[in-house]
Amino acid sequence: MDNRTERQKYLRLLAQQYPNVRAASSEIIHLQAILSLPKGTEHFMSDLHGEAEAFVHILNNASGAVREKVDIVLRDALPADERARLATLIYYPEEKLSELADAAPNRAEWYRITLRRLIEICRLCASKYTRAKVRRALPVWNGDIINELLNKNNDIFNKREYFDTVIASIIETDCAEEFIISMCNLIKRLVVDHLHIVGDIFDRGPRADIIMDLLMEHHSVDIQWGNHDVLWMGAATGSRTCIATVLSNSITYNNLDVIETGYGISLRPLALFADETYRSSDISCFLPKTVEEGEQSKVDVTRAARMHKAIAVIQFKLEGQTIMRNPSFRMDDRLLLDKIDFSGGTVRLPSGVYPLRDCDFPTIDPADPYRLSEAEAELMGQLKNSFLRSEKLQRHIRFLYSKGGLYKCFNGNLLYHGCIPMDDRGEFLTFSFGGKTLSGKALMDWCETAARQGYYAREGTPERQFGKDFLWFLWCGRNSPSFGRDHIATFERRLIADQATWAEPKNPYYSFYNEDAVFVRILREFGLEGEHCHIVNGHVPVKTKDGESPIKAGGRLIVIDGGFCRAYQPTTGIAGYTLVYDSWGIHITAHEPFPGRRNAIRDNKDILSTSMAFDRSENRIRISETDNGRALQQTIDDLKDLLAAFRRGEIKEDNSGAE
Repeated sequence: MDNRTERQKYLRLLAQQYPNVRAASSEIIHLQAILSLPKGTEHFMSDLHGEAEAFVHILNNASGAVREKVDIVLRDALPADERARLATLIYYPEEKLSELADAAPNRAEWYRITLRRLIEICRLCASKYTRAKVRRALPVWNGDIINELLNKNNDIFNKREYFDTVIASIIETDCAEEFIISMCNLIKRLVVDHLHIVGDIFDRGPRADIIMDLLMEHHSVDIQWGNHDVLWMGAATGSRTCIATVLSNSITYNNLDVIETGYGISLRPLALFADETYRSSDISCFLPKTVEEGEQSKVDVTRAARMHKAIAVIQFKLEGQTIMRNPSFRMDDRLLLDKIDFSGGTVRLPSGVYPLRDCDFPTIDPADPYRLSEAEAELMGQLKNSFLRSEKLQRHIRFLYSKGGLYKCFNGNLLYHGCIPMDDRGEFLTFSFGGKTLSGKALMDWCETAARQGYYAREGTPERQFGKDFLWFLWCGRNSPSFGRDHIATFERRLIADQATWAEPKNPYYSFYNEDAVFVRILREFGLEGEHCHIVNGHVPVKTKDGESPIKAGGRLIVIDGGFCRAYQPTTGIAGYTLVYDSWGIHITAHEPFPGRRNAIRDNKDILSTSMAFDRSENRIRISETDNGRALQQTIDDLKDLLAAFRRGEIKEDNSGAE
């Protein structure tokens, strides 16, 4: 079939949707008008690490953008403290509304004034969208009324009384509070058109599950998997290696809320096993980090340390099994249990022999150190079933697979969490998997396919087993693109006092941060060229307190891990970044630590943020210049061809449904 015949076939299919000249012309007019609108605002965040409370606030205040809108509309009408109260109402309408309404001398008048103010703010937020798009964002029950209020025109005399009557009727029917809540939520939705999460939703902080719930409710989001995310994805497949590592990480940071409360996974079997097996053991090397730092523990410290030791030993065994199953991972030097001299209390590493801080491992058989004991195998069977049967965890992981990937190209920007693995000359590092030699984009594509295979391949097949193992490799494998280091030193940090062994050498990628030519080449590898193309990267915290800039490689690379997680804030000196790409260009916002939800609501305390612009456009960026705009233009071109085919008589019009 030649190209002309193929084209005619496509146009006939298109004619089923647009059956006549009027329908095709109307859609062309509509789409061309959309192309002239300003592009929607994109927000980029990374390394959330379970900090749900701060993330909720950042979503609510849109990284400071909501307060900006309040100030634009009401700067001349209200003092700063009243604007702060109104902003807090928009952030937390259910919690703040009653407090403000109760304090008002005249409740009905407060409702009237507040509704009018919210309408004006919402009109500003909606001004860059089509009415149809705004309409789709409205609540079902009161959307028609809000739509009327948003499209009022004070210059039309005949409708002034109409709008006044609408607001009066809302108050009279006791619907004012519901309308205020709806308007607040609409403002928050319209301020940010699309959200990018550049990896690491899980671990460290207490409630990654709450963050996942919020992301699932978000109107437009994509996710680039971080190494902590793929670890949880592996656990959800039933990978015992990933499950053991997830539990070890959670206990390390004294963070079991997400396991037990968030996902309903009982750790009682692990606690009972640990109490029985390690009751008389030295557990000093396995105390949770928060206890070592002198913070109050929320769990029984002794039991937590026993649980940690029990699962860490299992983790080391299962990691060894995974490495031996997969020689292509090239990680044989990480097989350490068979290098332990139990009588001498030492371990042999490639760099030498080191004394162990703890050598009391009753379940390790020196003759077969990577074999689980019967009790350990039974325990892991119970835990595996619990992870597989956690409906909420499985729902969240399916969402990660549907909305996520290892990288994404979006509106001229390349997003990924870790790195594009390189050698010390700045060339793409090659890997051999599945009989293929892979590097650069081909490597990323292959890795993503293998990660999906681990969840979706049929259980019991070699493909499924390899995919589960590969998810663990992505978490911590040598130079994995989501990990970006030579190895993870969990064993050494836990059991060897000599801190020289704790080093986790980074992939050479990170040594080229200031080489713009390297990152131009990476962009070109993914099909992106031009002065306004950037790489958005997470994973490695930016030491802002030491003067380090998140903008690197001559502006080609933007690293947005600013320490959103409290565990990293002493390193960064701030509490995270949001990268903002709106119709005027790109700027990055640095956040101060969140004062807490209670203070935010009670005292109108916001997250203080400072912005730095670094890629401003001379002219406002239109939808026509975005990926979606280019897709719309292709549709317009197709419709013009259809229109011409109608007019030439090549395709018959269907006017049966025309008025």
